[in-house]
Amino acid sequence: MASSMYSYIEQIWQSDEWKRILRQRLIEWRKSQAVERVDKPTRLNRARSLGYKAKQGFVIVRVRVRRGGLNKPRPNKGRRPKRMGVYGYSPAKGYRWIAEEKAARKFPNLEVLGSYYVGEDGMYKYYEIIMVDPYHPVIKSDPSLKWLQDPANRNRVFRGLTSAGKKARGLLKSRGVKGSVKHKWKKKEKEREQKKRHEASKYYRLQNYDKLPGK
Repeated sequence: MASSMYSYIEQIWQSDEWKRILRQRLIEWRKSQAVERVDKPTRLNRARSLGYKAKQGFVIVRVRVRRGGLNKPRPNKGRRPKRMGVYGYSPAKGYRWIAEEKAARKFPNLEVLGSYYVGEDGMYKYYEIIMVDPYHPVIKSDPSLKWLQDPANRNRVFRGLTSAGKKARGLLKSRGVKGSVKHKWKKKEKEREQKKRHEASKYYRLQNYDKLPGK
């Protein structure tokens, strides 16, 4: 079976030649705006898998997000340096979700459909956001995108309804990885079962106390 065009694009993306090209692009991207609209996606195969179509109503936005942890203001009251609590604060959201929110604030009339990683350097991570105008005539006539017109899907990125938001909220399918929602649910279920067995055995002992050996 012949490979598709998108499989070849994926192979190119992982090649050493593309890494050299990307290194030059990262130098240009760092000089550009933090949120910048681009003509076409850098990773066409990834964009198409997320629902991108080369038609009116679709907009691709490249967003850069500052890497690294967060710092708190240094307290002006006396305490040990150990207790200053200034360093080591990581954001509660993922970089991709932060990038989607930055794009949504820049283009408030568009909705975020999805996003994907395109590169990183020592200071920033870069993502491309697929945005859609839900009230564009071409989008309104597309049956696969009519759901964006539902008011329940308005500002979906700020409500954690995109893929990046659901991942940060622990709602995507997992294999029971420690710390995920599925893992916690399984742990609680196991504790309830053990408690039931413990209570049942305790009740049995109380009912048959006189029949126990040595009584």
